[in-house]
Amino acid sequence: MAGHFEATPGGGAAVALDEVEISILRSLAVQLLELIGPGDQPADGEDPLAALFAEGPSKPPTDPALLRLFPDAYGGPGGSEGPARAGKPEEEQELRERSAEFRRFTEMDLRSGKRDDALAVVRTLDALSPAAGGGAVLTLTGDECLNWLRSLNDLRLTIGTRLEVSDEDQGEEGSLYRLPDSDPRKPMVMAYLWLGALQESLVETLMS
Repeated sequence: MAGHFEATPGGGAAVALDEVEISILRSLAVQLLELIGPGDQPADGEDPLAALFAEGPSKPPTDPALLRLFPDAYGGPGGSEGPARAGKPEEEQELRERSAEFRRFTEMDLRSGKRDDALAVVRTLDALSPAAGGGAVLTLTGDECLNWLRSLNDLRLTIGTRLEVSDEDQGEEGSLYRLPDSDPRKPMVMAYLWLGALQESLVETLMS
């Protein structure tokens, strides 16, 4: 089981983690929470229902990692339609307006979901009972597996953006696998590759 998820009864999964792996995962999840932000909570005396329907930002984030997590829906950096859809100035303006409207009404919910996923990672790790050697077996329910899958993906997107990783870098012959130990990016690259292996293992387990 070490390093690989295995199916558990009820649609869950389990994986053995050592003390260092637990610490790294928790630290990365906490950093992701800090990046996403605390969210907007109703102020004292404010109607919680009104706060629920409050509008979010209309402009994309300036932080490249946040922009990767919350891309423009229509064109622009990271957008689903991409720069290739750009045409006449009026068409580009329309795409920007559509992206701004979509962001205004969806980003707060998206941020809330990503926070919930990262919090689930932290809480399940905090609930572990380490063995004598400091390691433990992480056992997840079906819902927690989905939290983990989404959060692992968010972590990889964030780290990949910071490292400026391209598709060509990630294959077995890619540059990520050939970094010298002296490269200051090596620890983060190793974490990036490890998170990818964990994510792939969890996907395969849930699909088996």
